[in-house]
Amino acid sequence: MERTETTTEKTPQSWWQRQLPPSPLARSLSVQSILFAVGEGTFITGSAVFFTQIVGLSAAQVGIGLTVAGLVSFFFAVPAGKLADRVGTKRIWAISAFLTALLYLVWPFIHGFVAYLAMMVVLEVVSQAGWSGRGAYTIDIFTREERVQSQAFMRAALNIGFTVGALIGGLALATNSDAVVRSVPILTGLILLANTYWITRLPDPAAKHKPAHTDDAVIKPAALKNRAFLALMTGDGVLGTNQVLLNIVIPLWLVEETDAPRVLLAWLFGTNTVMAVLLQVAAARGVDSVARSLRASYISAGFFVLSCAIVLVTHDTMGWLTIFLVWLGHVTVTGAELFQSAGHWGFMSELTDADQRAEYQGAAHIGGTLGSVWAPALYTYLAMEHGSIGWLAIAAIVVVSTLTMAPAARGAERYLAGHGSPV
Repeated sequence: MERTETTTEKTPQSWWQRQLPPSPLARSLSVQSILFAVGEGTFITGSAVFFTQIVGLSAAQVGIGLTVAGLVSFFFAVPAGKLADRVGTKRIWAISAFLTALLYLVWPFIHGFVAYLAMMVVLEVVSQAGWSGRGAYTIDIFTREERVQSQAFMRAALNIGFTVGALIGGLALATNSDAVVRSVPILTGLILLANTYWITRLPDPAAKHKPAHTDDAVIKPAALKNRAFLALMTGDGVLGTNQVLLNIVIPLWLVEETDAPRVLLAWLFGTNTVMAVLLQVAAARGVDSVARSLRASYISAGFFVLSCAIVLVTHDTMGWLTIFLVWLGHVTVTGAELFQSAGHWGFMSELTDADQRAEYQGAAHIGGTLGSVWAPALYTYLAMEHGSIGWLAIAAIVVVSTLTMAPAARGAERYLAGHGSPV
């Protein structure tokens, strides 16, 4: 008898299907990302007007409040992570989301600098706890193979949500009505209440094993004891300064050092948004190990350096060539953003202790801050005051920092092998 073999062929997915999250859970978390980003984006778009016209602040006072809140976030990051590990990552995320929604509902009643400062600090503390819980939850709830790709879909969803939120906030500003501007945080609060409900409907992560007897419990060293992981996140934070080029340095360079029209700025940010939505998943595909996370980081650094090289020549170009090169420089630094994000998710998936996931989120926040907090001032100074030499210096900073990431990653692997739980 002749043996016949049957094969089951997978139906090829259409382009549109490939743009959708691969599992119901990933789709649900992407919807949550959109809800959150629409709410936050609505407020952020008009926040400068709200703070100055409604709260009654000067621009300097707004900046001071943001700086103080950022410092509080830096020092609260690890304690917030420890709290999330103890209370439960999903629970602390949901509590934080609920409190954040309530705080936005209070914004219309805040007036003066002292009240604003207190509000910003409380909001930052609550948000930090929520982000630690969310970050740990999104690692624990997925299998290792799904983590990075699912987070890429969630990042794309965030970009969609922030774009919609910016449109809503822009429409509110277009009315030139203080009453409408005052109502914006109320709308944000209501959207974030819906976001809270959505979080509570998400599945709980699998319960972590706890020793039956107290004597069997192992006291884990604090996440900050993992110096190699902290060094890795600092290097990753330097790579993350692509956002400084995207949002500050290239726009300033365009306005002050080139003959490109200012309207080009809208096209730059529009291109960035489209690329972040359509290409983030592709950039993250296959990033499922430390080695591939490092590869993504190297690609990010390559795009970063290429962007510096392209933009620096626009000081001496004219007309359409300038427009094209500035746009290309923004495209390449967006490439740096996409691959840096993918590498970061891979490191967080592979190099964080399963029993201290949220605490490691806090440690990553500290490392990222150390690697980036200085960049706005330094990059702006280098590019605007020293031109081509300054751009080359920025590129050199990125290259040197990236070269430290491989030995740091290997050190973090060795540390977890001796002190950590399986990922």
